[in-house]
Amino acid sequence: MIRFITSKLATCLAVASFGLAAVATPVLAGDTSKKELTVYTYDSFVSDWGMGPLIKPTFEEQCGCTLNLVGMEDAVAMLQRLKLEGASSKADLVLGLDLNLVDDAKQTGLFAGHTVDTSGLNMPIDWQDDTFVPFDYGYFAFVYNTETMPNPPKSLDELVNAGPELKVIIQDPRSSTPGLGLLLWMKHVYGDQSDAAWAKLSDNILTTTKGWSEAYFSLFLAGEAPMVLSYSTSPAYHMAVEGTDQYQAAPFDEGHYLQVEVAAKLKSSVNSELADEFLSFMVSEGFQKHVPLSNVMYPVNVPADMPEAFGKLITPATVLQLDTAEINQNRKQWVNDWLGAMTQ
Repeated sequence: MIRFITSKLATCLAVASFGLAAVATPVLAGDTSKKELTVYTYDSFVSDWGMGPLIKPTFEEQCGCTLNLVGMEDAVAMLQRLKLEGASSKADLVLGLDLNLVDDAKQTGLFAGHTVDTSGLNMPIDWQDDTFVPFDYGYFAFVYNTETMPNPPKSLDELVNAGPELKVIIQDPRSSTPGLGLLLWMKHVYGDQSDAAWAKLSDNILTTTKGWSEAYFSLFLAGEAPMVLSYSTSPAYHMAVEGTDQYQAAPFDEGHYLQVEVAAKLKSSVNSELADEFLSFMVSEGFQKHVPLSNVMYPVNVPADMPEAFGKLITPATVLQLDTAEINQNRKQWVNDWLGAMTQ
């Protein structure tokens, strides 16, 4: 999940949104005489620079309804809120859950099946799920400043063993999707030795932020460290919109961990047919054409005018992915192990 804004506004807006992250904020509420479809999503989706303002009028014209987008901190926060609200939730849909959380989400029993044909979607994995519909994907990566780091690590292992001179910024796996992604990436590569690898990497970590925006906008782009945990698609925005190749993703020999963002309908939805219509709209051209430069991720339905910058991005040598049931079963213990390794 990557959201970009112009560099001049990035730092101040990122800090402001970080401070308000825990507040759920409906945006662009419309005519209350119409049917309303309420969608829980993440803050940056509903922001002025996000996809929400772009897709809202298109879908509202199509459905003759009001699309009410409610933003919260991230996928973890969305799932936690749904667990608290249960069947009394006002949400019809949730948009922006991460692949690594789908097993946990399914076990709540709150989600209904979908009827969207996903067989023709453009994805690096075969998607077969009757509850969750994907709308974009990407790979976790370390993005570096080419002007201050001319020779970045070529592998995760080289980064882990680089020594304290190389400083990176990462995010907390308890509160950040990329942070959880790195936790799983390390577990996939190092297995039972991941605690020892984390202990080594801790010498390189300048700071661990709560969320991605603070790490990327407020610290990395401000020059606090030459490398940050982000996504392989992050450079696309800088190249396509800002016209600079200064920021690039380092390709790692071990491969890169996959992220897929999904949406699903709640069983308690009072607008079930509208929710189905939105899920179908989500994989159509009207939605997908905004994914590359508004979410800065790969669309699952490639638009005709795909930005050229995406052709310049790194291609992972290997796509890494753990079983979602294994993640759900072990995530709490792996986070505890991470905390222990980082405080050694």
